Amino acid sequence: MAKFHFVEDYERYVADLIRDHPIDTAMSLAVGGSYDAVGAIECAILRHAGLMPGQAVVDLGCGSGRLAVALARDLDVSYLGLDVVPALLDYARTKAPKSYKFVLNRSLSLPLEARSVDVLCAFSVFTHLLHAETYLYLEEAHRCLRPGGRVVMSFLEFAMPQHWRVFEQTVATQRASTVPHLNQFIERNQIVVWAERLGYTGVDFIDGHLAPWTSGEPLGQSLAILRKD
Repeated sequence: MAKFHFVEDYERYVADLIRDHPIDTAMSLAVGGSYDAVGAIECAILRHAGLMPGQAVVDLGCGSGRLAVALARDLDVSYLGLDVVPALLDYARTKAPKSYKFVLNRSLSLPLEARSVDVLCAFSVFTHLLHAETYLYLEEAHRCLRPGGRVVMSFLEFAMPQHWRVFEQTVATQRASTVPHLNQFIERNQIVVWAERLGYTGVDFIDGHLAPWTSGEPLGQSLAILRKD
């Protein structure tokens, strides 16, 4: 099975965190920190996007289970988490209900039956993939979604001033002649074109500094909600 371009680097990064920190700290840092707070925000976003009790949710790039923990506290759902790093999945299993499933997936396809998912989310995933890889995942997501299903994805965009610092950091790393971690920006017109080509029936956007859900803070990254009706 082929690995993604970033898998070995991220496996090494997670291993270094585990070596240098207590396990809970390492697993929080591996997904950017603020484990409980960001998990609660992501859960609120999915509720805002229409996730209901009893529905099936797929967490693409689930990491160490941040969203899974928050969902288990808030909603009775069928949950599948997918990630490329075994250590993250192992930790997530210790934090989530036994009924939640976590699967190692290093392909650009999804191990899911057609029309079996209500909501597929990708938080801070497409920010680290090539555009063609994102497109293939969105194609797979469309296949897997039930009618009325949604894809919820976060993304970085140059139109949001607070996202510029991510690009500056990437440029600084490249200037230092080191290989930067891929931080991929996506513009809204790209997402609209992709959605149209793949057969989604519409896209809604939420600016990264806004929080239209009933409780919680903004995510920071912008959000796109792709509809399959």
